[in-house]
Amino acid sequence: MKRAHTVIGLDIGTTTTIGLAVSMPDSIVAVAKRPVTLSAPQAGWAEEDPQEWWRNSCAILNEIAADIDPSDLAGICVTGMLPAVVLLDSEGSVLRPSIQQSDGRCSDEVEELRREVDADTFLTRTGNGINQQLVAAKLRWIRRHEPRVFERIATVFGSYDYINWRLTGMRAIEQNWALEAGFTDLLTHAIADDLVRLAGVPRQAIPQRSISHRRLGTVSAAAAKSTGLPQGLPVFGGAADHIVSALAAGITNPGDVLLKFGGSGDIIVASDSAMPDHRLYLDYHLIPGLYAPNGCMATSGSALNWLTQILGLEQGEPRPHKRLDQLAETVTAGSEGLVCLPFLTGEKTPLHDPLARGAFVGLSLRHTQAHMWRATLEAVAFGFRHHVEVLKEIGHRPSRFMASDGGTASRLWMQITADVLAAPVQLLENDFGSAVGAAFVAAVGAGLTDDWGSIARLSRQGLLVQPDGERSAIYDAAYQRYRHLYVRLAPFFQEAGSNPTLRAATTR
Repeated sequence: MKRAHTVIGLDIGTTTTIGLAVSMPDSIVAVAKRPVTLSAPQAGWAEEDPQEWWRNSCAILNEIAADIDPSDLAGICVTGMLPAVVLLDSEGSVLRPSIQQSDGRCSDEVEELRREVDADTFLTRTGNGINQQLVAAKLRWIRRHEPRVFERIATVFGSYDYINWRLTGMRAIEQNWALEAGFTDLLTHAIADDLVRLAGVPRQAIPQRSISHRRLGTVSAAAAKSTGLPQGLPVFGGAADHIVSALAAGITNPGDVLLKFGGSGDIIVASDSAMPDHRLYLDYHLIPGLYAPNGCMATSGSALNWLTQILGLEQGEPRPHKRLDQLAETVTAGSEGLVCLPFLTGEKTPLHDPLARGAFVGLSLRHTQAHMWRATLEAVAFGFRHHVEVLKEIGHRPSRFMASDGGTASRLWMQITADVLAAPVQLLENDFGSAVGAAFVAAVGAGLTDDWGSIARLSRQGLLVQPDGERSAIYDAAYQRYRHLYVRLAPFFQEAGSNPTLRAATTR
C-alpha cells in the first residue's frame, strides 16, 4: 500500500488566508488564498472576524482537496498571527471580533500590571516582559470596557487555535501563543495558574497547551463536510506565523536571522539559549532545543501604504510603490537630513511604547515625495538595526541575514537595509513562507521526515545584496539621528497620551 506523502499548510494571515499542499519532499502542488478584512474602529485598534477566517479556510481547503487524492493526504498544520485573542462563550459562539497582535488599546492595563507585578521576576519567569503583547492586558481591557462580554468568556485562544478547534473540536493553545501570552512558566514549560489569574479569567478558560508538530486531533465529520478534507485526517498542534516563516526561510542554526518585510517588520534569530530581555519577545523555535528571540515593529509595509494614500497616489496609479522607489533612487543616502519615525500605531519592540507616533523631522522646501519615501524606507531599516544591536547586547550572535515577504520586491529597500546593517542580505523567493513552513511541520508530525534541516529543499534563495561601504558610513550617522529623535520626542508622545484633549485627538 502506497504511503501518503502530501501535507497541507494553512496560514491565517492578517491580510490574507493562504493554503497550500506540499508533496514531500519538495513540491508545492496546490495553492489557494482569500482576502481578510482588518478593522480599526479606533486609532491604534486592530480587529478581525474569526468566522471570516473559518469561511476562508473552508473555501481554500475545498479548493485544495478537489485536486488531491484523499488517500495521499498525511496531515494538516495551521499557522497564524500571534497573539491574536479570540473569545468564545460556553456555547462555542464568538463573543466579539478578535483583538489582533498589532492592537495598541491596552496601554493603561499594561501600566496597571507593572504596578502589580515585579517586572524582573515576571521576565525571568515567563521569558517576556510586561508589554502590550500580553493577553492579560487585553483581557483586563475587555473587563474594564466590555464587562458583559468579559463575564461570558469560557475560552480564550488564538487565531490558529480557533481554526484547529473548528477542524477537530479540540480546544488547545499552541506553545508559542501560551508563551507570548504570558501564561507559561519558562522553567517548567507549563501554564501556571497564578499567571492566568493576572488576566482575571477562570483557569478553565485557558485550554490545554499543544506542541506544534504533535498530533492535536483529527478532522471531525462536521469539518470534513465543510472543508472537503477526509474525516480522520491528522491535525497537528499549529505554529506562530513568524516562527514557522523563520523555519521556512532556513533559520535553523544559531545566529541565523530572518528579516520579514510585511505590513509589520519582524526580526527572528535562532538561538540555543533563551536569554530573556524586556526589549524583545521570546518564542520556542520549532526545532526542539532551540529558541527564537524576536522583535516586531508595528508598521513596516503598512507605513509605506499609508504614505501612498496621503500623497494621493493609491487610486491614481496601480503600482505607486515602484515609481516612488525609482524617484527615491535619485536621493542620496540619508534623505538629505530628513528623518522619519514610522510609529503610526505606536511601537512594539524594542521600545514598547504604544503612545509613540510617527513623525517627519527636518522638512524643507527642497524635500519632495521622493525624500519622504526614502526616509520611510530608511526608518524601517534603522528599526532592524536597533534590534540587531539589542540582540548583540543580550549575548546572541546575529551573523547571517535573510529577508522575506512582500517588501523584498523593492531592490532599493533591500540595498538600504544591507547598507544600514553593513552586512550582506540574502533574499528569499518564497511567496508562501508561513504556509510552506506549516506544511513541513505537518510532515514532521506525520513521520514523513525527521530532518528539520531538509526544509531547505522547499526554500529558494534569490539575490544576495551586498552592502556599500560609503553608504554604510553615511547611515551610521543617520541612524544615530534616528535614535536620538525618538528620545527627544518621547516626552511629547507621553504628554499627548496622558492629556485627555490630546489623547482624544489621537484615538478617534
